[in-house]
Formats: sequence, C-alpha cells, structure tokens
Amino acid sequence: MKIGIIGAMESEVSTLKETMKADQVITKAGMNFYEGMLEGTPVVVVRSGIGKVNAAVCVQILADLFEVTHVLNTGIAGSLNAKLDIGDILVSEKAIQHDVDATVFGYAPGQIPGFDSREFRADKEMADTVITACHHANPDVNIVKGCVVSGDQFISSAETKDRLISEYQGDCAEMEGASIAQAATLNGIPFVVIRAISDKADGSAEMDYPAFERQAAEHCARIVLAFVKIFEDSF
Repeated sequence: MKIGIIGAMESEVSTLKETMKADQVITKAGMNFYEGMLEGTPVVVVRSGIGKVNAAVCVQILADLFEVTHVLNTGIAGSLNAKLDIGDILVSEKAIQHDVDATVFGYAPGQIPGFDSREFRADKEMADTVITACHHANPDVNIVKGCVVSGDQFISSAETKDRLISEYQGDCAEMEGASIAQAATLNGIPFVVIRAISDKADGSAEMDYPAFERQAAEHCARIVLAFVKIFEDSF
C-alpha cells in the first residue's frame, strides 16, 4: 500500500511533511513530491496548487511515477450545508464538478461527456476510516459524509451558493476535489476527499476564510495522521 496525499496549499500539507520521514523529494510539473513513511505507512505527500487542472495533473503523476494504491485529498472548503459550521469536517461520499456544462447535448449539469454519471463516488472503506480517524483525532469536531462540489471559482456570493445547493445538493464547495476524484477514477485508484469548513461560501467568505484557514487545515492534518495509522492496520 502507498497513499498519495494531496493538499492544494502549503498550509494543508506542511504538518504532514514535518511529521513524515521523507526518503526522497522529486519535483515534477512544478510540484514537490515527498515520498517516505508517515505513521508507519508508505506515503507520497504533495502540494498540488489550486484549481482543477493542477489537481488532476498531480493525481496522474502519483499514478504514473509513484504507483500509489490510494489517493487522499485533504483541505478546506466553504459550507453549503446549514448544518455544517466553520471547523466541522465533511468526508466525501461523492464529488461533482459544478462548472461543467454540456446540457446543450443532453447531459445533466456537471456531467462530463463520456461518463455515465456526473458523480464520482469515493471509496467507502476509506471514507469510513476517515470518520473513525476524526473521532480519535478530533473527538469534539462534527464530521459528516456528503457531496463535494468543485469548480475553478471561489464561492463568495449567496446567489451562487444557493445555485450549488439546488442544482447539485452540494454540502461544501472548493476547487480541487472532484477533479482529483475524476483522475483517480480514470486510473482505477480508490480515493476520498476530506474537507474542513473554513467559511460559509457566501457574503462573509472573504472575511472568514483567512481567519479560519489555519485552524481548518490543522483539523485535517490530525485526521490524516490518524487515518494512515488506522488504514495501514486494516489493509
């Protein structure tokens, strides 16, 4: 087993890189891939950069160069679910790209031509292990399963937020998860997306996001550390 762990920003992977024992660092496509051991588990930790293209390229490198067996995407997101407050955790059941629109050809909003569904389903065993890990690492933090919606857009208006809820039944919005899900699916690699809520994805997002980014990233880091230890034992 070798887990590819992706964060879009440095704050999302810095704790993991400081904790792991890295055997080598390989730079590819402007990304630094740290390969080594984390909590006794073989991993590759990488900052992909923000956005869907960066994230998908990152997965392909993990598949081709490092031959990872699982992909875990950690990071932060804006809440689309009134029951998800800042600091809560969402683990993906499914992921959808909200900025894909081929409806003129008869596809559903978010459905990519060539795919039977607009949804990319996360690996259930990985998702269940994330929940167990959160109970160990962040026992006071609320965690739920749900739908991650992704697009190359920072959601900061109530109007856009309402559209993502009504059209996609999304629980959180961010910019990488669904493209990681697509790339992992194309390569036949089980995946899961973890998101700590940093803002409400509405008119307050620009103020809340910088204030809570670090706290949310730290919650995710603790979950990832617990996850790799638990998952290694059960694999």
